[in-house]
Amino acid sequence: MDIRQITDRFFAAPQIDAADFTALAEAGFGLVINNRPDGEVGPDQHSETMRAAAEAAGLQYVVNPLTMETMTPDRQTLQRDSIAACDGKVLAYCRSGTRSTICWALAHAAEMEPAEIINAAAQGGYDISGLAPHLQSLKSGN
Repeated sequence: MDIRQITDRFFAAPQIDAADFTALAEAGFGLVINNRPDGEVGPDQHSETMRAAAEAAGLQYVVNPLTMETMTPDRQTLQRDSIAACDGKVLAYCRSGTRSTICWALAHAAEMEPAEIINAAAQGGYDISGLAPHLQSLKSGN
């Protein structure tokens, strides 16, 4: 697994496998968010297969399939609220971790400074600096 820390509690990763959930639980994760649509993966990584493996390992599991076209406010809210409701660490995954990181950034834009968001993503290896104007508009409420 290629787990990348964005904040003290939020991590992003490229696609994981069902066999990874036990290690995630042992590492203190409490929630896994699947940001990858089933149409992008084979049957062994479909959301319900992954949910069963996550729950068997004692993890909460949220399906929030994202594409750049479907990264709507309701999907951002689902991700933000899921993170807030979890006491432990949270891992969100997609193909590369970028969509998961962008969703986190947009979901937290109203309460965090754009530079803080961009720097946190960069620490995890994700360059979202091109979102700066949009993050600023969300911060300003415009």
